[in-house]
Order: sequence, then C-alpha cells, then structure tokens
Amino acid sequence: MASSTENMDQPRKRKLSPVWDHFNLTTENKVKCRLCSQELSYINRSTSSMLRHYRARHEKDETETPVNSPVMNSGASRKQAVDQAIVSMIIKDCQPLSIVEDEGFRDLLQLLEPSYVLPTRKAIKNMVSHKYEEQKEKVKEELQSAVAVSLTADMWTSINMESYLAVTCHYIDTENHVLRTSVLGVQHFPQHHTAKNMAQVKKNLMEEWAIAGKVRCLVTDAAENMIACAKKLQMRHYICIAHSLNLTVRKSYDQIETLSNIRNKTRQIVTFFRTSTTAKEKLAQVQQQMGKPVVKLINEVPTRWNSTYHMLERLTEQKEPVVVALASVTNDTAPLTAEDFNIIEETIRVLAPFNHATVELSEEKRVSGSKVIPMLKMLHCSLQRNALNVTTDTAIRLVENLNRRVVDHLCNLESLSITTLATLLDPRYKTVGFLSSSRANEAVKRLKAECAAEMRSPESTQTAPEEAQPGPSTPRPDDDLWQQLDAEVLENRANTNVTNDAIIEVQRYLSENNTQRTQDPLQYWQTQRLNYPNLYKLAMKCLCTPSSSVPCERVFSKAGEIVSKRRNRLRPNMLKKLMFLNKNV
Repeated sequence: MASSTENMDQPRKRKLSPVWDHFNLTTENKVKCRLCSQELSYINRSTSSMLRHYRARHEKDETETPVNSPVMNSGASRKQAVDQAIVSMIIKDCQPLSIVEDEGFRDLLQLLEPSYVLPTRKAIKNMVSHKYEEQKEKVKEELQSAVAVSLTADMWTSINMESYLAVTCHYIDTENHVLRTSVLGVQHFPQHHTAKNMAQVKKNLMEEWAIAGKVRCLVTDAAENMIACAKKLQMRHYICIAHSLNLTVRKSYDQIETLSNIRNKTRQIVTFFRTSTTAKEKLAQVQQQMGKPVVKLINEVPTRWNSTYHMLERLTEQKEPVVVALASVTNDTAPLTAEDFNIIEETIRVLAPFNHATVELSEEKRVSGSKVIPMLKMLHCSLQRNALNVTTDTAIRLVENLNRRVVDHLCNLESLSITTLATLLDPRYKTVGFLSSSRANEAVKRLKAECAAEMRSPESTQTAPEEAQPGPSTPRPDDDLWQQLDAEVLENRANTNVTNDAIIEVQRYLSENNTQRTQDPLQYWQTQRLNYPNLYKLAMKCLCTPSSSVPCERVFSKAGEIVSKRRNRLRPNMLKKLMFLNKNV
C-alpha cells in the first residue's frame, strides 16, 4: 500500500504546470479539483482538461473573491494580487486586453511566476468591469459630499469614425481642501450632434451621478451646438479660455500678410527637413559640429496657434545650423532673410506671454477659473510694454491686433458673475485682479448680494442662533388688524440685518492684504472658514470651475492611445470603462 502511494506521489513532484495548484492526483489516471471536488481524467500526463475545467468553472469566481476572504489560501491570494497588477497595467499603460494572449508576455510571467495561471481575455474583461463598478461607487460618494461641481464637455471621433462625448467633473474636496477631477463618462454618440441630443446625454449623466442640483457651470468650446446645449439645460455656460486665446492670436496674425508669408516659408523649410533623409542627416551633422542640441524642427498645426509659436521658436534656436544645412543641400526652398528672422524674433517676444498663459490656464490640479481675469490683465500690460520695444511694422501691427482683442474679451469677462466672483474670492487677486475699477466695484456689489443670499439660505438659517423674542403677552383686539404689517416690519428688519452682516463680512475680507500669488487659495479658505463662514461657502462653489475644457481634450488624447490599430475592435462600453479607470484610479 505504501509503495502505491509513493508511485502516485512520485510523478506529482515532476509536474511543473501551475494548474496543479488547484488539483490533486488521486490515481494514475484521475485527478480531483480542489475547488469543487470534481474528478477528471488524467491521460498521457496532459493537463489540458484541467486547464479547461479551471478556466470554465473557477477563474471568474476567483477574480471576484475578496483579497481578505478567509477561504483563500496564500496561493490564491498571490494569484489575485498578480491578476490585479495585470489589470492595473492594462488600465494605466493603455495595453490591449489581448496582451494576456501574447506569447512573449506569457513567457515573461512564466519565468517570473512559474506557478501562476494567466487569466483569459474574458476573465480580464470581467475584472475590468468589476474594478469599474468599485471605483464608480467611490467617486459617487465623493460627489455626494461636494458642495458644488462644474463640468467640462467635448466631442471626439475615433479612428473607427465613431463619435464620443466626454464629460469631466470638477469639485472641491472640503475635507482636504484640494481640487478634484473625475471623468463621468466617455459616451458613444451615434446620434446627430444637435444641441437637443447632447443635452439629453448630459442630463442622463447628471442623473446617473446624482449631481443635477449641484452643477454650477458648464465649460466647453465656442461651438454653436455646445452653447445651445447649455441653454437647453438652463445651465451657466463659460467658453474655454484656451479656445478663446487660440482664436484671439490666430485672428491677430492671420490679418498680417507679411507674417503669413514668413510662416509659409518657415513651413516649407520645416517640411523639407522632415521629409528629406539627406537634409535631415545634414542638419543633425551641422548641429553636432556647432555644439547645438540635435533636435528636429517643429511644424505648425493650423488649428493650434501655439504650434506656430513653437515652430518659430525652434527655428530661431536652430537658426545657424538650419541656414548652413539648407545651403549645403540641393533644394528649391526659399530661405529666410535677415529681416525675416528679425520679425520672427520680435513675434516670439510678443507671443511668449500668451503661450505661458495658455499653459497655466490649462491646469487641472490647481484653481484656474479665478486666474482668467488677472491673467488677461497681465497680457494687456505685457502688450503695452512690448509696444514700446518692438521696431518692425509687422510686430507693431501684431501688438495692436492682440491688444484690441484682449481688451474686448476682458471687458466681457469682467461682467460675468462666474468669473468675477471667482476672482474676488481668490485671496491672491480680489479687486486688484480687475483692469476696470468700475467693473470691480460692480463685482463687489454682486458678491455682497450673493453673501446675503447665502445667509438667507435654509442651511444658514438652521445653524444661526435665534434672536430672543419677548414672552407671550395678552392678546389685544387689534392684533388681527395689524398682523400683516407687523410681519412685514419683522421681515424688513431681518433683511436689513442680513444685508448689513453680508456687507461687513465682505468688507472685512477685502480689507485684508492679498496673499502671496504662489499660495493655494483653498488652503487659505481652510484656515479662514470660521472668520468668513458665508464667503467660505461661496468660495467652495465658485473656485471649482476650471478655466478651460482642456481636461476633456486630455481624455481624448488618452482615448486615442486606447483605440489604436491594434485594438480597433474595442467596444464603446469597454472603452468607457477603461477611460474612466485610467483617469480616476
């Protein structure tokens, strides 16, 4: 009897397949599943039937078992940890789900973890869906505690010519006083891109996330259907400042024929060096000989003004190598003259502040909505300084065109409550951030009215201490006659007190010195919430609005990596889950 047991145990030691972690050898031709006790045939030392059984019956169940489950042994716990690591890698690195079927990846895991059984593609999909539901509940809990939220939205078309509508949500975590951003959805949008259809999808998303009553503002580009969509939703709408600056700069330099000609010549030079192997190698050789960094020239994208800026900037940095390389290679490209380079250098000097503003106003992790008015004021001041320093007619005209458009746009923004209140409630700027003192005074009046309205809100009246009222007196015959007038007197007295209290709170806040420009305004309000309780509540509502819809563009940039040629069969529902997890985990 002992010898038969030894004979069964002996081959078990030689078995290397990780599937043996889930099976026991009962006889020479039979194995028994440790998870469900089912017996299977074991013929010719083949583990195929065991693998099929495990993947069909237990792989999904194992992925859904909690890590801290008491029924799990250490092997199963290790397997789940590796499973989750693979899912995280797929989400973070935008890898295709089919990576678990790639031979090289399987060989790597076999080397690193010989006992590990790699999940199937179907099991990975189930894990992604499970992770999506878990993370979705976490984000929902955060949104429930948010005082107010702002949304950004944009449209995108994949390489499969499928349209998607992305919506991101921005809110302040009032516990830690930090700005949060979450992707609410990347919805497949097969319908016509009408304002009605877009409004319905956004309405469904707001209901799904239970934030319909908390949305303070919708930030989009200046497309007509986006603007009409906001009107249909009866929602405050703000046009993305990055798009506004883009249009401002493009229209300003498109009106100058000399600058357009220089841009055309520059594009031809850049295209020549990017398409000719000989020219490209010659440029790299000259760059090395002159001690310049070996970098490629940048071509402009017609829809992005800052690509024009970067094209001209790179050409100026590589002026000498480009001139030498262009003269050394046979070509029919028109070279730039000394006067052209002089115009380019002054153009770069004029546009540099706009590039800096575009980058800074496109941030997600710091308050940006309150910066818009002060930033445009600084651009106006920068243009006034440049007007005294530029010498070429082209640069002078560019400054004039830009300044006219910046001032017009700034006048409009200094009249919008969504931007003016945010600027006033940012302790770094307050009234100093405004260009027009009269519009700053109007904004202060608006802030006092908003503060008074906050004091009258049901939440504030519930927490406010009640005034002592005189005790009951003996009713008189004329009480009924004067009841309405007495009630109006009491109401007027209460309104007067609230208005006075609001004025005092706002004036105390504005009379304080501005904080350092590098300080986080949310940290300031965390420390001052007791000194200015009503302004604190307004700040939590107003400072969550981003200055641009760039967060949505970043979502689509990542979506372009996910929907690639290698994974062009990815279904919209799985894309939505992968994008949500990539941005929210």
